[in-house]
Amino acid sequence: MSTANLNADDDQVIAATRAWLERAVIGLNLCPFAKSVYVKEQVRYVVSNATTPEALLEQLMDELQRLSDTPSEEIDTTLLIHPFVLGEFEDYNEFLDVADAAVEDMQLDGELQVASFHPEYQFADTDPNDITNYTNRAPYPILHLLREDSIDRAVEAFPEAAEIFEKNIETMEKLGHEGWDKLDVGPA
Repeated sequence: MSTANLNADDDQVIAATRAWLERAVIGLNLCPFAKSVYVKEQVRYVVSNATTPEALLEQLMDELQRLSDTPSEEIDTTLLIHPFVLGEFEDYNEFLDVADAAVEDMQLDGELQVASFHPEYQFADTDPNDITNYTNRAPYPILHLLREDSIDRAVEAFPEAAEIFEKNIETMEKLGHEGWDKLDVGPA
């Protein structure tokens, strides 16, 4: 495990994020690729103290560059957890365009991408309480920085990758809100 900016509050944020990763993402097999990098301790956890989108963008760009410059054996993926900014999902969702533009401006498109998790995550045309939204719900807003080549390798190893979304919907519908609450990974 690689961490940055650790203090007591950061420890709590990372602990909650790890619990979500272990119990929901890996435990429910929502992402069949997550376990490998987690077990190998190739996940970097960064708790941002940013309170503005501009400060978060600056830190995002720093983390994108760090991930690009670091061998995947050391850091394969980064979770940029930002509890103090973009708490409203609509603001967060708009920021994703800024994040994608940063990847492109840094000429890292084709190398890195940004995935999204948020406590209020909502897919288009769904009700806010629809259990399928919980596949992308996390205890805090998170920008997940991924290597494209890692995704390609994972897809090769998991030939049914296109079916992941459908399987996740089935998993969440079987689990229901009561089952999600029992995982104790927030958000409720």
